Amino acid sequence: MKLVIGSDHAGFPMKADLVAFVKGLGHEVEDVGSFDPAPVDFPDIARKVAAAITSGKAERGLMVCGTGVGASIGANKMKGIRAAVCHDVHSAHQCVEHDDVNVMCIGAQIVGPWLAKDLIAAYLAAEFSTAEEFRRRVAKLADMDAGR
Repeated sequence: MKLVIGSDHAGFPMKADLVAFVKGLGHEVEDVGSFDPAPVDFPDIARKVAAAITSGKAERGLMVCGTGVGASIGANKMKGIRAAVCHDVHSAHQCVEHDDVNVMCIGAQIVGPWLAKDLIAAYLAAEFSTAEEFRRRVAKLADMDAGR
């Protein structure tokens, strides 16, 4: 799978290990920043992550910030993006299975590197359910995204 990953300065220290972990799972990774610990605005990174997904350069995205909340808000502002904050393994796979989430956001100040890797593994292994109820609900989200 092609994955795009981004972080703000709070997520930067964890990001390098996560990129290596994802590559070790056999996935292709595009890192869109930040590239150093200097302060950066998470909406700028969210825009880059979203653009990689909506352009088809990546299938899913991962954002790492302090809590995951700001990254999620920023990513969800972009048309075609369904982002979720995940700090437990159940949410990490169910958000894809039930809601077709394409950007998972985690908080480096909330979870440690060990749990972050478990979250990412669950997120990347999950597939969107073929059940009609979930497909129907995600179609309604797409309608809302389109202003219908």
